[in-house]
Amino acid sequence: MKLTILGTGNAKVTKCYNTCFTLNEGSEYFMIDGGGGSTILKQLEDAGISWKDISTIFVTHKHIDHLLGIIWMLRMYCQGMARGQFDGEVTIYGHDEVIGLLKQMSEMLLTPKETKYIGEKVYLEEVKDGEEREILGHKVTFFDILSTKAKQFGFCMEYADGKKLTCCGDEPYNECEQKYAVNSTWLLHEAFCLFSQADKFKPYEKHHSTVKDACQLAQELNVDNLILYHTEDKNISRRKELYTEEGREYYKGNLLIPDDLETFEL
Repeated sequence: MKLTILGTGNAKVTKCYNTCFTLNEGSEYFMIDGGGGSTILKQLEDAGISWKDISTIFVTHKHIDHLLGIIWMLRMYCQGMARGQFDGEVTIYGHDEVIGLLKQMSEMLLTPKETKYIGEKVYLEEVKDGEEREILGHKVTFFDILSTKAKQFGFCMEYADGKKLTCCGDEPYNECEQKYAVNSTWLLHEAFCLFSQADKFKPYEKHHSTVKDACQLAQELNVDNLILYHTEDKNISRRKELYTEEGREYYKGNLLIPDDLETFEL
């Protein structure tokens, strides 16, 4: 299993792409979120990933920095089918609000020749809290993180000899996620900024965490590997150094602060 981080930034970044990533085993890919626009296509190209190899997508919530890139993916799939250039099938998962928006936006923004494939070869499938699916041959459980803003789901994938990867979305941890996040082999968690710069970036007003918060959480949950993303980009030239320095005070596991397009063997 390989994890490719396509984007690491929060909604308003300009020096990196919005947070999204893929998981893959061999040539089959599972993509989580799409960032805020057509740059998702460039990120995939730069990562050496063909959009045609992404057969499953999960959209965590309806914020534009996660959802709008998916419209471009839908265009690529449906247009490719309409032109006889793509004959695969694709499933996009999300909760009811996400799926409703994707259906509505597709009808409004794509052509009838393209939208005819939605429901025929491109499936927009609603999932509910606690529902399970098999993706990349592994059990994936979707769960409601009980967001304080827009309704949002995370997921937990169980893979390879009892290992598990948990994605907590882009808001601070909620106790309802404990059964999924505890003892995770890999935990992906947002860290809007350094705790030492909380006065500058005001993460708590935006319902986000700091590096300190996420690292303390990972230590309490007995997480082996912690990936921090969905960050500000004002410190991007020194982000790895600064975030690692602060995080090491609170978390003793393997702390990773990725740049866009970094990959990890799981």
